[in-house]
Amino acid sequence: MTDIIPKNTGKMAKNIKKIELLAPAGNMEKLITAFHFGADAVYLAGKRYGLRAFADNFTDEEIAEAVKYAHSLNKKVYVTLNIFASNYDFDDLADYLAVLEQAQVDAVLVSDVGVFDFVRTHSKLAIHISTQANTTNKYAVDFWQRMGAERVVLAREVPLKQIAEISAHCPKVQLEAFVHGAMCVSYSGRCLMSNYLTNRNSNRGECVQACRWQWEVREVSREDSMPVMEDERGTYIFNSKDMNMLAHLPELIDAGIVSLKIEGRMKSAFYVATVTAAYRRALDAIASGSFTSELIEQLNAELNKASHREYTTGFYFDEQESRQYYPSSKAVEEYKFVAVVKEVKGGQAVIEQRNKFVVGETLEVLSATSDSGKTFTVEYAKDDKGNSVDICNKVKQILTINCPFRLTAGDIFRKKQ
Repeated sequence: MTDIIPKNTGKMAKNIKKIELLAPAGNMEKLITAFHFGADAVYLAGKRYGLRAFADNFTDEEIAEAVKYAHSLNKKVYVTLNIFASNYDFDDLADYLAVLEQAQVDAVLVSDVGVFDFVRTHSKLAIHISTQANTTNKYAVDFWQRMGAERVVLAREVPLKQIAEISAHCPKVQLEAFVHGAMCVSYSGRCLMSNYLTNRNSNRGECVQACRWQWEVREVSREDSMPVMEDERGTYIFNSKDMNMLAHLPELIDAGIVSLKIEGRMKSAFYVATVTAAYRRALDAIASGSFTSELIEQLNAELNKASHREYTTGFYFDEQESRQYYPSSKAVEEYKFVAVVKEVKGGQAVIEQRNKFVVGETLEVLSATSDSGKTFTVEYAKDDKGNSVDICNKVKQILTINCPFRLTAGDIFRKKQ
């Protein structure tokens, strides 16, 4: 991946302060984490109508709580209504829209034309067109704009050059694009592999990710498999690399993207924290004119600390290398999420433990402060009764440990695996 930084144009300089960093929120903890580490908005799903049925998701009451919390920080919440709907899905949709209006969500994400028209005629909610609608050209964007859409999330197949053309043709509609995370092997996420193989409907939020399985190919009239094996373990012929566009944020902004979207509602809070923090630092550096090759290298090293596959820039450029990753579908995770900080005072941190660590180990800080990336040695740990704990291995146990840094609640401790 190149780290050449394009010359800033007047258009980018004018828009940079308006650029939105949009993070995933699979539950309330991830929402709070996303905002703590610099997201301007989050997208989430309720218990109905979303494409991530196996995320924790939000009850109606939790959606109201999430929006209230976000608005107290002057931030936004978008709710997904992006299933491909059947007739019966509309039976309760009006009631659900009333719940979302009452909660004052900032917009809903829609992919189905019928759902779009229903939302438009049964509510006053702002509508964003989901990437599932596979909007790939300026005329489609113009159509959605004329129909009343506030924003269009472009299909991931749209090249950067064409994004600029779309922006020039449709200057009044907001354009959103994915910048980081897992990519679906199918066109704009439209896939039936999960349906056929496991009876789990991927377009209704139940995808089993069959594309990540280990496969071999055999033509039906032959007894032997076709020669597609990479080694003795087989090959992952449908397994796509992860997207990483951090080095190219100036180009995306210059092309007219106003919302930079991170994939990952099924990912951990640690993933949300790591990726959001890196992109927040990148955007702040672009705004201040300090977005250098050295910083890109540092931030990509940060991104490598979260769970990820080999990276690609997707379809934004004419990549010569494959966007598929054949050796393995398993994500790499260089660091473990050890604990979240609840309180820091007097050289001590009160933490909620997440993964095992022991006294004497070196921990690293992931913080919204300037101390992020610094390390220290755990000299002691005490439980809530003041008892010494040498092996800290009880998930969500409240512990007090030494801490030399001035951190804030919500910061994270991690360790190299």
